[in-house]
Amino acid sequence: MVNFGSALLVFNDPDTDLRKGLSAVVQIGDTLWVANDESLSLERFTLRERVGAGEFLFDQHKQFPLASLLALPVIPTIGEEFVEADLEGMSYDRDTGYLWIVGSHSLKRKKPDSTKSWKKNAERLATVSRDGNRFLLARIPVVEENGTFTLVKSTVSDGRAAAQLAGNQLGNELLDELKDDEHVGAFLHIPGKDNGFDTEGLEVNGNRVFIGLRGPVLRGWTIILEVEPEDHPDAAHTLTLKKIGPKGRKYRKHFLQLDGLGVRDLCIDGDDMLILAGPTMNLDGPVSLFRWHDGARPTEESFVFSEQLTPALEVPYGQGEDKGRDHAEGMTFVSTAGVEEPLLLVVYDANAAWRKQGSNRLEQDVFRLTKK
Repeated sequence: MVNFGSALLVFNDPDTDLRKGLSAVVQIGDTLWVANDESLSLERFTLRERVGAGEFLFDQHKQFPLASLLALPVIPTIGEEFVEADLEGMSYDRDTGYLWIVGSHSLKRKKPDSTKSWKKNAERLATVSRDGNRFLLARIPVVEENGTFTLVKSTVSDGRAAAQLAGNQLGNELLDELKDDEHVGAFLHIPGKDNGFDTEGLEVNGNRVFIGLRGPVLRGWTIILEVEPEDHPDAAHTLTLKKIGPKGRKYRKHFLQLDGLGVRDLCIDGDDMLILAGPTMNLDGPVSLFRWHDGARPTEESFVFSEQLTPALEVPYGQGEDKGRDHAEGMTFVSTAGVEEPLLLVVYDANAAWRKQGSNRLEQDVFRLTKK
């Protein structure tokens, strides 16, 4: 895979904070959906034109507040502290017409502040909090309306409905299942940026949902969880997990040797799973794309050694606040009508200043997928 071109996203509002960092992306028809991990909304753009061989322009920005589609554990109200969903993954299931999203499921630790005293900073660094909106694993119906794609809470024609995994401000069913897991359980109480439990990356294939973990990374091995959500028999707009793992577990584990990196996003390519991987902790470091051959349809839990993975790309990254960190966070295949060429769009968190054009434009990278 080689750098091929770019995608320009045009936001509605000037100097929007949304440009600071994108964490997830997926293309649906001629629309592009992105998420900012410090927001409580999804952003839709429309492909206006393909300027050149690898140059895309997306505009007609429209925002979809999550509170109008899902039952958020913490509903934002005037005067109260904003509680982000920390969205980290999106996937569109064309067979069912659902857009799936996942929050980080992680705890967070306060940052030291150079204007504070030693005592205050020590207290901040010791403060760990739990934000209820981060515990989201949800699906939202996608419908065609007025010549484009939009999100709705429910449909009349086919009975589809938005739903989310059973949970509350303290966690959800997935975390309840993992609390006694011999590999993951001990990390549920550690903040994500400290190599604690942190979900980043989502892909759906049939009934199975794959959730990539940025952390923990165990002796250089990262984990992808496989679950199968289904409608809860006794609660509307609620999902529950089927028992699909050994000994009646509601999940399966796949361990991958990704050079000590954690998952940042997942994307299915035929029978393979593409894995965008980066540092698990808050570091400027290498970001790589790996191909897990036949990883889209595993038949059992697995250990995937490095020799079973094909390195596909070294994604560029920056170093330091002043240079723009360019942390790759999400990816999706992008295409236009009549063009079959496989191009991969990568979106970044902590975008470098040069990517922010004018007051409301943001440039992201497009790569060409070469032979496997």
